[in-house]
Amino acid sequence: MSNTIKDLTAGTAGGIAQVLVGQPFDIVKVRMQTSAKGTYSGMLHCAGGILKNEGPLAFYKGTLTPLLGIGVCVSIQFGVLEYAKRIFTVQNLARGEGGEEGKMLGGGQLVIAGVAAGLANGVVSGPVEHIRIRLQTQSNTNPIYKGPFNAMKQIVSQHGISGLFKGQAVTFLREATGYGVYFLAYEKLVQREITQKGIRRDQINPMNSILYGAAAGYALWAVIYPIDMIKSRMQTDGFTPSTGQKYASARDCVRKVWRSEGISAFTRGLGPTLIRSPFANGATFLGFEMASRLLYS
Repeated sequence: MSNTIKDLTAGTAGGIAQVLVGQPFDIVKVRMQTSAKGTYSGMLHCAGGILKNEGPLAFYKGTLTPLLGIGVCVSIQFGVLEYAKRIFTVQNLARGEGGEEGKMLGGGQLVIAGVAAGLANGVVSGPVEHIRIRLQTQSNTNPIYKGPFNAMKQIVSQHGISGLFKGQAVTFLREATGYGVYFLAYEKLVQREITQKGIRRDQINPMNSILYGAAAGYALWAVIYPIDMIKSRMQTDGFTPSTGQKYASARDCVRKVWRSEGISAFTRGLGPTLIRSPFANGATFLGFEMASRLLYS
């Protein structure tokens, strides 16, 4: 099995773990991001309303799409990241940098690798998250879409393939910015432990992988949350003026949200995100690291 296949497989394991752990928090975040001001008094009000009106299974509404799609997305993230890291490792060895094996990458190298991973991921995550958000926010009593495949079919038939990529520009901005920071934070924490303890990467305590993943997740959301809110608004907006389109572009969305709802709208739903982040991102890196150890052993 090639290194790239191993990385993609390990990334898939991390993606599945992320979805199973983080999906209930994600639906609360999306509902709060896309609701009108004053709809929910807070995270618990939103979660309680979902539980009361739609039942416990509603917290996993639209899960099939991310389970398949996010598995692929995280697989791509780690596949591209590890490929870029190997390229930089070869460059470091040629220059006599990065330690004996050239694997101790610099901050700039890690940011570039993370940005590349984010952009590659964005090609898939854009339409996947678009479908997921449509399913998460539709009426439970009178749904427009019967499921993810029905949603894709309807959107493509009515608005073409481009309809699936609604909000794609802001998705690329979010992914490039976020994953540059995300993987920089995680890899630097890993490097720190390897250097201080004089151990190999596969000797790091799995609990530390969870903690480093949690820290990286907080770094990610600290940078991208307002961008993510705009993405959610764009992906729940109408496709045309006749179907209730409010925003002509991401810039128009920022301007209108700022004017009508104020700066607080850009952090609405942050609570469930911050609660979800350490669990989901810790599970992601734990899944990846454990699968990598198995595959590379």
